[in-house]
Amino acid sequence: SQETAANSCLFLQLGECIARDSYPEGNVTWYKNGRVLQPMEEVVVINLQKIVDKSTELFTMTSSLQYKPTKEDANAKFTCIVTYYGPSGQKTIQSEPVVFDVHYPTEKVTIQVLSQSSMVKEGDNITLKCSGNGNPPPQEFLFYIPGETEGIRSLDTYVMTDVRRNATGEYKCALTDKSMMDSTTITVHYLDLQLTPSGEVTKQIGEALPVSCTISSSRNATVFWIKDNTRMQTTPSFSSLQYQDAGNYICETTLQEVEGLKKRKTLKLIVEGKPQIKMTKKTNTNKMSKTIVCHVEGFPKPAVQWTVTGTGSIINKTEETKYVNGKFSSKIVIAPEENVTLTCIAENELERTVTSLNVSAINIPEYDEPEDRNDDNSEKVNDQAKLIVGIVVGLLLAALVAGIVYWLYVKKSKTASKHVDKDLGNIEENKKLEENNHKSET
Repeated sequence: SQETAANSCLFLQLGECIARDSYPEGNVTWYKNGRVLQPMEEVVVINLQKIVDKSTELFTMTSSLQYKPTKEDANAKFTCIVTYYGPSGQKTIQSEPVVFDVHYPTEKVTIQVLSQSSMVKEGDNITLKCSGNGNPPPQEFLFYIPGETEGIRSLDTYVMTDVRRNATGEYKCALTDKSMMDSTTITVHYLDLQLTPSGEVTKQIGEALPVSCTISSSRNATVFWIKDNTRMQTTPSFSSLQYQDAGNYICETTLQEVEGLKKRKTLKLIVEGKPQIKMTKKTNTNKMSKTIVCHVEGFPKPAVQWTVTGTGSIINKTEETKYVNGKFSSKIVIAPEENVTLTCIAENELERTVTSLNVSAINIPEYDEPEDRNDDNSEKVNDQAKLIVGIVVGLLLAALVAGIVYWLYVKKSKTASKHVDKDLGNIEENKKLEENNHKSET
């Protein structure tokens, strides 16, 4: 291997191929990468010299190769082959290949961004790699980062760790003499999420709670809400908080084009309320007992206690429904032999609420009342009540109109009767006068 400067104005003597003691004289051929080299003006010059030994009459041939290399000849393999004739016919001998290390200057500088993914995000590590196409390649470069006028001298790589959004900009690398330069633009993608309020928030039932989830990002982001591990279809809005609004809320956002760029924040909403009580009663179908229910709302969950007013005795045998959305009910079944007043006491950390209900003896039936009503049933009951009221009002109006019509009819009938009686009286008087006149004439 030899070092050779490319693009030199002079031919370079790459080598000599010498074949000794042949008869008859042989033929020397040069090859580059397995292809025959032919003399070419200003590129390839081949000189052949033959010497005959007078004593032995054997030939010694020396072929020299002069070559003007280019950078494409780097790592090219040159060989020479001698062809000669022996007693058994034509034979060839091939030399070992020779590789010339062709040196040429850098004509182009290239900068590359080596990152974990094609899209750079905050927190990533970035490696800038600079290279030149000369041989040998440049060993050092100047790296220019955004906002800096002076280049940073380094080997062919420059590493940046845990990049932030302010690292976005144009990056350059140049040869140390600044004769050649290349540049590339890096965008560091970011995603910010601000949830207001966040963390644990306690509010009272009926209060309003404005909630906002604000996004700032390098590209359009997708935002969605999750409540208690279930994705919501709409953004939560609380103009009047109810117990069912309590829960764990998550606002999550992602940049679809940037792998791994996702943010989320949580809101734990607690809706508190003082105990509210509604008591109902009904006679059971067997006519042997009555069911009394204490419907309770409140958070934290109220503790319920039943007592008999007057005696102060506590009723322990109760049944409770499941506590859902701040509501549950406590039920007792009794068979009172005489009228009794029952008291339901509901108490939580906010307040103690007491409500009483009079219950008749078992032989006096109570009006049936629904034990529980959800919101839909309440709306249906209200609609039915409105319908009944409308029908009753309509019937009353119809009765009133009928009464007025009847009154007018009766009044008119009486007036007509008077006129008829008067007319009949006049007829009778005329008849009597005619009879008297007739008698007088006779």
